[in-house]
Amino acid sequence: MAKRKRRSPSAPKQKSSAFFTFLKNERFHFILGVIVAFIGIFMLLAIVSFLFTGAADQSSVLNRSYWELIRSETPEIQNWTGAGGAYIAERLVNEGFGIASVFIPLFLIYLGLRIMRVSKFSFLKALFIVAFGLIAVSITSAFILDKIFVHTHVKWGGTHGIQIEHLLKSSIGSPGIVLLILLFIVIIAVIFRKSSMHRIQKTLVNTAPSFVTGNEPDRSDMDMDNNSRVAQREKKSGGLTRVIGSFKRKFFDEESNNDGQEQTTEPKTATAPGQTSNQPATSSAPSTGTHGTPQASPSSSITQKSEDDFEVIVPKDDETAFPLHQEEQANAPALPHDMEEYDPRKDLSTFRQPTTSLLKIYNTGDKAVDMEEQNENKNKIIHTLRNYGIEITSIKATVGPTITLYEIVPQAGVRISKIRNLEDDIALSLSALGIRIIAPMPGKGTVGIEVPNKEPQIVSMHSVITSKRFQESTFELPVALGKTITNEVFIFDLTKMPHLLVAGATGQGKSVGLNAIITSLLYKKHPAEMKLVLIDPKMVEFNIYSAIEKHYLAKLPDEEKAIITDVSKVTQTLNSLTKEMDDRYELLMKAHVRTIKEYNEKFIQRRLNPDKGHKYMPYIVVVIDEFGDLIMTAGKEIEMPIARIAQKARAVGMHMVIATQRPTTNIITGTIKANFPARMAFRVTSQIDSRTILDMSGANQLIGRGDMLFSQGSHLIRIQCAFVDTPEVERISLDIGKQRGYDSAFPLPEVFSDADAVPGAVDLNDRDVLFEEAARLIVVHQQGSTSLIQRKFSIGYNRAGRLMDQLEAAGIVGAAQGSKPREVFIADEYSLEKLIDSLD
Repeated sequence: MAKRKRRSPSAPKQKSSAFFTFLKNERFHFILGVIVAFIGIFMLLAIVSFLFTGAADQSSVLNRSYWELIRSETPEIQNWTGAGGAYIAERLVNEGFGIASVFIPLFLIYLGLRIMRVSKFSFLKALFIVAFGLIAVSITSAFILDKIFVHTHVKWGGTHGIQIEHLLKSSIGSPGIVLLILLFIVIIAVIFRKSSMHRIQKTLVNTAPSFVTGNEPDRSDMDMDNNSRVAQREKKSGGLTRVIGSFKRKFFDEESNNDGQEQTTEPKTATAPGQTSNQPATSSAPSTGTHGTPQASPSSSITQKSEDDFEVIVPKDDETAFPLHQEEQANAPALPHDMEEYDPRKDLSTFRQPTTSLLKIYNTGDKAVDMEEQNENKNKIIHTLRNYGIEITSIKATVGPTITLYEIVPQAGVRISKIRNLEDDIALSLSALGIRIIAPMPGKGTVGIEVPNKEPQIVSMHSVITSKRFQESTFELPVALGKTITNEVFIFDLTKMPHLLVAGATGQGKSVGLNAIITSLLYKKHPAEMKLVLIDPKMVEFNIYSAIEKHYLAKLPDEEKAIITDVSKVTQTLNSLTKEMDDRYELLMKAHVRTIKEYNEKFIQRRLNPDKGHKYMPYIVVVIDEFGDLIMTAGKEIEMPIARIAQKARAVGMHMVIATQRPTTNIITGTIKANFPARMAFRVTSQIDSRTILDMSGANQLIGRGDMLFSQGSHLIRIQCAFVDTPEVERISLDIGKQRGYDSAFPLPEVFSDADAVPGAVDLNDRDVLFEEAARLIVVHQQGSTSLIQRKFSIGYNRAGRLMDQLEAAGIVGAAQGSKPREVFIADEYSLEKLIDSLD
């Protein structure tokens, strides 16, 4: 049986399709928008010029058509825009709407900007404002300005305003026109600023007679009853009411989004199910339709309909959209009389953050996309898939700093696993260092293929720190890591993570990533608001931060170095941090709050008494560079305090960032992984290591040099880490270090074992051989510190702790006071000798 030949589409159809494709072209929209905007500017200039030159041109323009005007031999037109502008201005102003005619060119300018996709101002709102402004301003100008400026060439209200004003004067009189003008003013005020409506309501309520407000039913109940009645009427009245209601919701909701910021609380960004974000825990912003998520008014639900009448209703959460009522404001806690809020920055009031000039600017520029490379890769991908019998319907590319993401839509019936298995074949075809296939893309009906660029760009720390997103960030502990595939700056809040696990092979950018985290915090937080505990077993990575010891670093009392490099000191420091955590929880319990943010807000408002032990608590960020070395050296002694801090310390503002170059199961144990939900993975050597750090493969397919995957949950985000070089970090540290700091680093509390902490268990008859020397040391320095004894006599921490307990039992020093040194009860050596003699 002969095969039937397929009909080729007709030529008119092809031409029609090409025409509509041209109309949808972005370049066409931009050019059209520019033309419309320039027409509006021309008309606006003509109207402005008419106010000054209209009298000279009026004799030439009146009673002539446009063609007669430009062909006739008349004296030179004075209008700045020539005969055409003079003609347009005369028709719009004197024969049209008067001075209100300026709304027409302004609307054309707005329309041009909207077509160019520059302005996002609501079209319906703009149209309403222009129509209302033409009518209202025209009538008002005719009633007021035409009476004041009589002998002038300008009809301030225009023919329209004069005729309507005469009609109104004969029907409602001059007082009625005055009331109408006041009505126009009220409407304009409410349109442009919704808060004016609430001010008018408040004024009317406060000035209303007592018989109106005395027995007035509860307004909220009335609103609920009215809403229910309106809902019933809409349900009964059918489709027309729903269409009108939808129009009203769309118009007034856009108006409230733009003008109601004084009444609304912090807005929330809605994300459709399955939709992902490149910025976890990011600062919320009003939704402007970026993701196509419609907004509803506070009293309605979001309704969406598909072509097959499938209706989806998303109920809107209740929000507090208005400020506190007067009664609630009266009950709000106030500061005591003659007291101002506590300022934690006051001790270092002259401190300034490092300037961005300390960061290096790399001359990457805005390199144009290499279309030849993109087309070549596209063709190779299509050809490789076709060789294995896989056809696709569409393909698009998103070019990032180092990676290009190709999103393909396979034809119906193609198994996704079949595409996933072609990873090596596509890499061979593209001659790429390594590709990663995401099948399917989360929240999309596409398959992603990530291909390295031939010429990757450096993402500088300068470009990330100076970005608007970072500068305007309101996070508690903002960290700017780098840029995503879509060239967006990636920022997360460390307090929301709340702990971060970093892994990567040697030389893949792990240490640079840690420096980027620390640099972000130094550029955003004041020394009074954040402290760093830096643990560096490699001894060389964090030395550059020693200059900021008296500003940002925390350490055990009397330790010589704030940067911990001795493994034996790490256990003491971590145990001290657990003690600090427990002390903070006790303060939170006494203050009846749940988080450090609530506690500090109370303390700033002077609602907590420092005499009862309360103090302002800075955030503490613990950064451990080589966690694997610590585990191999100390094992459980290191793992257990880290697990305790990771499990509990989030609420009291303590957060951990630990890094390792060996992401094996004996280093990153189940206990560690369970308490570190946020992960940063640089390139690793094997798929097993990738699964250990991320619980999935992918890190073994990265290209190195800062290329990384960020995970918080099941979704991975590919990021090019910002590059901050050692000289840059050194300049930042020295810039901070040369400023005035605190007297010493932030002291961490001393910790003793339970057996040694009980003074009653000390036997003074069995005193240490160093007891007398330790007692003289403490009396001479007048400072009861275990670390002082440990350092001076070169003994272990446990022995020094036992000596301190014996000194306490002998009455030489007082009890432990957290991070403060013990009180010394003996004033001089003579009194000490008498006390020692009495012990014998």
